[in-house]
Amino acid sequence: MTYTETSSSPTPTAALDAKAPAPVTPDSTQGKSTRTWLAASVAAATATLEACGGGGEESAAAASSFSTTPAISAQASISAAGKAAIASNTLAGGSAGPLALPHTWEVPANDAEAARFLLQAQFSASDAEIAAVKDMGYAGWLAAQFNVPASTTAWDWLEQRGYGVLDSNNFHFTPYQTDFAVWYQLIKSPDGVRKRVALALSEIFSVSTNGVDYFWLSHIMASWWDTLSAGALGNFRTLLENVTLHPAMGMYLNSRGSQKESTAGRQPDENFARELMQLMTIGLVKLNANGTPVVSGGVPVETYTQNDVINLARVFTGYNFDTTGNVPTPFNGLQVPSKDFTRRPMSLSASLHSTLEVNFLGTKIPAGTSGEAARKIALDTLFNHPNVGPFIARQLIQRLVNSNPSDAFVARVASTFNNNGKGVRGDIAATVACLLLDSESRGPSGTTSTAYGKLREPMIRMVQWARSFGLNSACGSWKIFDQSLSTQLGQSPLRSPSIFNFFRPGYTPPGTSIAAAGKVAPEFQIVNESTVSAYINYMMNVVRNGFYINAPDLPQITSNAKNGFDIAATYAQELPLAADAAALVARLNLVLAAGQLSKATVTLIVNALNATPVTAASNDAVKLNRIAAGVLMVMSSSEYLVQK
Repeated sequence: MTYTETSSSPTPTAALDAKAPAPVTPDSTQGKSTRTWLAASVAAATATLEACGGGGEESAAAASSFSTTPAISAQASISAAGKAAIASNTLAGGSAGPLALPHTWEVPANDAEAARFLLQAQFSASDAEIAAVKDMGYAGWLAAQFNVPASTTAWDWLEQRGYGVLDSNNFHFTPYQTDFAVWYQLIKSPDGVRKRVALALSEIFSVSTNGVDYFWLSHIMASWWDTLSAGALGNFRTLLENVTLHPAMGMYLNSRGSQKESTAGRQPDENFARELMQLMTIGLVKLNANGTPVVSGGVPVETYTQNDVINLARVFTGYNFDTTGNVPTPFNGLQVPSKDFTRRPMSLSASLHSTLEVNFLGTKIPAGTSGEAARKIALDTLFNHPNVGPFIARQLIQRLVNSNPSDAFVARVASTFNNNGKGVRGDIAATVACLLLDSESRGPSGTTSTAYGKLREPMIRMVQWARSFGLNSACGSWKIFDQSLSTQLGQSPLRSPSIFNFFRPGYTPPGTSIAAAGKVAPEFQIVNESTVSAYINYMMNVVRNGFYINAPDLPQITSNAKNGFDIAATYAQELPLAADAAALVARLNLVLAAGQLSKATVTLIVNALNATPVTAASNDAVKLNRIAAGVLMVMSSSEYLVQK
């Protein structure tokens, strides 16, 4: 995907006019702080990248130890382990059976192809993971990952770390512990594919910590994340049920506490009913099987009317927290409930539920139908709507692979959603497998086409960095806070500004070649002058130093807690390469950019690093300075920022 500027408004671009920067020399950085040295190196590299249009289209294979040219024939065979994983894989609890291989490239021809696949399927591409994909094949590795047990829940993690106690720390009110738990899971959990899909789902079912306010908020949101994670490789109908009844959704979209109509004029709250249709299942307009709008008289046909919303809202009345057996604890003048309700589905009070007839989307729910039965009919109606397959397929493709999938690609993925090959509808794991294994994802054109790719989201960049370079917490604090401020990363999981996520699937940056081509670039909705500079400045500090944590940490570990950069990357595999700038950049190119940096970009970064001498005899601090500078320059380059 190529971005150019066609208006006077500053727009992220890979081809800007810029003057060549002054070279960074040892003299120009001698005696300066690490931050200054990093800034000088990055400024030199970034300015030159802009001046030369990101380094052009030439392959960087010559600067690396691996080839970036896909081999379409004569590939290696899938190993016995890969074949066994494919044959025994049981997606969605046994519904899908063996994975199909709807593409030509069963085994990656080189490390770069394996890394590219890994960075689409999860967050990182370690040496071991690259070797496993090459050995087992794409489908074999993916099948094995689908069978990795889910990691410890975020809710249990909070409890294990003492965040469930009622004391002067006020954990029963503060939201930050959710940030700690989710960042930790994204960075350290072994089930990376599950967590990557869960993060994608969190941007479709976009409940935000910022819009939920109640006792034990962090536990409520941790439970919400656990619901998405548990359902990430399951069935969409089950997920739909679970998100509908979750306390977080109930608070965020007002279905909790919504009551039947009254003689005084009270009406059921319509918020959840509307967004359930618009954002989570069928969208605003009717879709063909390939995701294109159904048009009548030159106008897209709407999927639902306001009358559908009014009727559907009746179904979701009478729900509230399940406080069965709850014994509140007096604390600071408040009656604080126990935490059990935070991970229980909301319960139904029949006396508050509307029993009027419901007519929506051509489905009739007779008057007097019980609340549970009405909910089942309503969710079944939405789940079986023909829009759901292409609507969800396109968004999953956008989140994992490509902002602008072809109509045929959407149709293939939607077809798998509609029927996983064994007559099961809504198999999310099979749907994800289809989109990752499809020829449009694995074929060579994706790495060269200017219309292919997606902007990496800031939070995904940070998780990739953390997983790639061994981020660890020396004291076990793992206190990574909300990073959504304009002076920081600009994005955090479960911190979207509204139910409409951080960005819309159909967003197009105005005044750009993307708009002129009729394409979309959703992630660019959160890109502006402030967020671009904030990202680089923030990562400049984090990449080298890590996260600063104030002591004391938690009661259990106060003896070894201290102020300092407790959470930091180890760069264990990069330290031996630090004296050889070319070897270092080749590795960074592989694990961060899947070998997609051009030769010109690689040369530019190598030259910038060589401006400050580092030898095998240099101490680790000097070596880490070089590694951090290299990482930052790669992660600031357009060829990295756009995932292909």
